[in-house]
Amino acid sequence: MSLTTAGGTSQQAFNNTSKVVDQLGMAIVSGDYAEQTMIPLDPDLEEMFGVSRTVIREAKKTLVGKGLLQSKAKVGTRVRPSSDWSMFDPDVLRWHASLRKPGPFMNELHEIRLIFEPAAAALVARRGLGEECAALTAECEHMAAAEDYVSYAVANIEFHTSILHMSGNRFLSSLGDMVQAALFSVYRLGYDNARINPDGNVQQASIDTYWQIVEAIRAKDAKRAETTMADAIALFKANIS
Repeated sequence: MSLTTAGGTSQQAFNNTSKVVDQLGMAIVSGDYAEQTMIPLDPDLEEMFGVSRTVIREAKKTLVGKGLLQSKAKVGTRVRPSSDWSMFDPDVLRWHASLRKPGPFMNELHEIRLIFEPAAAALVARRGLGEECAALTAECEHMAAAEDYVSYAVANIEFHTSILHMSGNRFLSSLGDMVQAALFSVYRLGYDNARINPDGNVQQASIDTYWQIVEAIRAKDAKRAETTMADAIALFKANIS
């Protein structure tokens, strides 16, 4: 077998595995395969997806790593309770955000963001990082200049991740990728199609709130930075409910 052929075969196997992971993961998150129930046997999955047993095994291994499945020899593969799922995993976040009725997921996302993002904003203000606000200022300007929801979403997500990185806390900083994945998945729901536009009141209210966060950080007002970040998160939730 030539290197080109081998490489092509490897890439195809990877693509097939990714497809199975995505479709099977979404089926689990959406409840097509309920918690604690067995998923189909490997031969049935092979036929269902039109792939090899190796691909199925690799896909199952990936889903085990994400906490969705538990596999036991001579028993089969069972869906684990949702409380065991790796909710910070980008794919798991994306699958939840893609649900037709993602209400419970949105509520949990809102709760966890309210726990750590306002605290991160307060830390940034306490550390006296006013001189490092250039990035935050630029992101506010990009939000204000956005002519479509994608541009607005990118600037908005960058603002939140910048706050986490500027906190100086490595645990909070590491949550930046989770915030990016979660928010991008939420924006993909299309809430902005109806509510985010260059002249919209909702957009302007959001931008004003972000400017207030920047001002609080410049003034080293930790309490105001904390409460205003909470306001920004609450406004975001209200706009997508």
